[in-house]
Formats: sequence, structure tokens, C-alpha cells
Amino acid sequence: MSVGLRRVSVQIGHANAENARATMIELFPEGFEEVELTNGVELAAYTDAAGEERLWHFFGTGQGADVEAGWEDRWRTFHQPIRTGRLWVGPPWEDPPTDAIVVVVDPGRAFGTGAHPTTQLCLDLLQTIEPTSLLDVGCGSGVLSVAAALLGFAPVIGVDIEEPSIAATLENAERNGVAIDARRVGADEALPTAVTVVANISVDAVRALPERIDATTVITSGYFVSEQPQLAGYEHVDRRTLAHWAADVHRLA
Repeated sequence: MSVGLRRVSVQIGHANAENARATMIELFPEGFEEVELTNGVELAAYTDAAGEERLWHFFGTGQGADVEAGWEDRWRTFHQPIRTGRLWVGPPWEDPPTDAIVVVVDPGRAFGTGAHPTTQLCLDLLQTIEPTSLLDVGCGSGVLSVAAALLGFAPVIGVDIEEPSIAATLENAERNGVAIDARRVGADEALPTAVTVVANISVDAVRALPERIDATTVITSGYFVSEQPQLAGYEHVDRRTLAHWAADVHRLA
């Protein structure tokens, strides 16, 4: 058994998942895993007793269990590669297909590895857009930024309110041999100009985008099929769905 190592987790409803992820990034900057549940998500980290205490302190609830021998292999099996169109996204220990554009993401530092339906939807829609300059709002681990650069978008800028996300984006850009300008930004400040914006963020943050961006095409996701945010000054031109999640394309009216 791995002495002192615990898997600690908390279950959060979908409505509060965005804030909970931000808290987990602060508590466990080395990384955490997310498991989709019927009525929400489970956020889990592998840590020690002090880390378990931090989780309980911030969330007021949680679950913990000793990690048994072989946990490293089980942790790896949790992160499976995905294929959408021309893109393959997966961890470095998986062998990618020879006929795909390959995006390698190390889940050890990533806050999003491409497996979540909203990320897959954005990856799908990026392949329908003519490559231009691109801004990735809420870049997280940089999956969308890296994929966009490999698809021919340039320049690519990734922004996030969390410094660990900027570090992860730059690491994954280097790992994949692409150039990305990653910057930390404030929650309400104006964002860099780009012809195309992709934003896999909360639905409320999506609705606030028009006041912060200067772009012609906007790809948005991070919300359920039942929600369809309208962007002031933009017309809705496309929608894709996967499971109970949705992504939309908006163009300047």
C-alpha cells in the first residue's frame, strides 16, 4: 500500500461545478480528476492527510479512502484518448493513430484532457472553421489552444483567470511543438482581439462575452442542451450536442 496516500473527493451539482473546479485547482495545483455523474460531477485528488483536511475545510464535506497498490495503473486507465474528426487527443503513454492530428496532454498537470463532452464538441466545431487568429477563453490545460494551433490557427492566445492553467497550457504547447501566447486575465477585463474565439466556460460567462471580445466567430460550450445562450450582436449559426451537453457557433451580425 502507498503509505499516507489518500483519494479524497467531493460530489458537486452541475450548477456549482465551475466554482468547485476553481477551488480544486487552488487546493491541488498538481492536478485532480473529474468523474461525470448523473446529477453532477465528482472531483477527486490523490493527496495526504493535510490535503484531505483542506478539502473538508473548503467544501464542508467529502469522502476519503486509502490508495491501494497499483493505483498508478488504475489512474492511467481513467484517462482514455478520444478521436473526433481529424483530431486525436490522448495521454503520452497511448499510441496515437497514424492518420490523425495528434494532441498529447499529460493528465498529471491538466485540468481537462479532451475527454469531457464539451471539449469534444469544441474540438469538433474548430474543424468546421477556416483557420484564423484565435482566442481560447478559459484555456484550462490548453487542449483547445493546442488543437487550434495544429489545425492551422495563428496566432493562438489562451487566457484564464487561474495561473496554474496558464502554466499547464504552456507546458502542453511545448509538448506538442506549437507556439501559444498564454496569459492570466481578470474576470471582467477586456480580452485580446482575434477573428475566432472559443470559450468552454460557464453559461453566465458565455453570455457576458460580447462586452469583452472583438471577434467575428465565437464557439461556445460548457452548458447543457437545455441552455442556449444568446450573444448580443451575434447570430446563432450552428449547434452540436453530445450526451446532455451542447456547443454553439455564433457569427457577428
